[in-house]
Amino acid sequence: MKGFAMLSKGKAGWIEKEAPVCGPMDAIIRPTAVAPCSSDTSIINDLDLPGVILGHESLGVVEEVGELVTRFKPGDRVVVPCSTPDWEEPALQERGINNAHDSGWIKSFKFMISHDGVFAEHYKVNNANANLVHMPEDMSVEDALMTVDMMSTGFYAADNANVQFGDTVVVFGIGPVGLMAIAGATLRGAGRIFAIGTRPNCVALAKEYGATDIISYKDGDTVQQILDANSGQVDRAVIAIHDTACMNQALQLVRCNGNVSTIACIAPTEHYDIPMPLWGLGESDVTVKNGFCPGGAYRIGQMLKLIQNDRVHPGKLLNYKYDGFDKIEDAFWAMNDKPRDLVKPIVYIEH
Repeated sequence: MKGFAMLSKGKAGWIEKEAPVCGPMDAIIRPTAVAPCSSDTSIINDLDLPGVILGHESLGVVEEVGELVTRFKPGDRVVVPCSTPDWEEPALQERGINNAHDSGWIKSFKFMISHDGVFAEHYKVNNANANLVHMPEDMSVEDALMTVDMMSTGFYAADNANVQFGDTVVVFGIGPVGLMAIAGATLRGAGRIFAIGTRPNCVALAKEYGATDIISYKDGDTVQQILDANSGQVDRAVIAIHDTACMNQALQLVRCNGNVSTIACIAPTEHYDIPMPLWGLGESDVTVKNGFCPGGAYRIGQMLKLIQNDRVHPGKLLNYKYDGFDKIEDAFWAMNDKPRDLVKPIVYIEH
């Protein structure tokens, strides 16, 4: 089969390789729509995985199921979470989590790590009964596709921030995940939301999703701008940008007993350097929590319900649109190069 893959560090292109084999609990999917993500571009820039097919955001059609798969059949249209846990793992059953294993962090992120990703003519989904979701008939492709990563990740950032009714929240970064963190904080009852960013179309979406204040680094020190506007510190902060300096800014902004939630994937060569006064000399009672996109059928099903009931429409993130399987390459490099008017690209493979 044909797939768009990492060729070497910093390089990606088309390759031919054997199609995946369906195990007893697996499903083989033919993609109908995909969306490149900054995680895809980070992999080719930060890791060395030659030959791995890229991509982890997809809708598709079931082509084959294993003998133990009972909830899906060939021809079903499905929403495919980017994170597909091994639900038989005792660690998941005991703790009620779905984004880690005893064997290590981020192990539920199968695409591109333990097997090929979705930028292929066919791809495999493990534990299909628990990881696939039937595509709702009354939903747009765009909205459904954004649940599998952007919406689930952004909402998880708001969850980890423990946003409460009336809280003041700061969101660092108004790319797709940051915009969804704003939407999630709004639905959790935030009273005031400061969004830090400058791209005009992202600013417009931030306001639409619930941001009450837009902060631009071009107008001066962002921390001081927020402290002045809020007459003091805030309750919660979400970091949705790949910039380690934001941690120290968040720690200056968040009050004692507040929360910092970071959803950014930091390159392995980077590190945090936190002066102890920002940590309250270890006595500030500020909770810092990181996390990876929750997946699985239940989580994505909950995201879909919010869309079906007109609570949020994440499909508005998709503003670069391409038609045809071969256009995956163009969409990928657009995501890598990030033109100023880009929010998120989509490739329609089948209409």
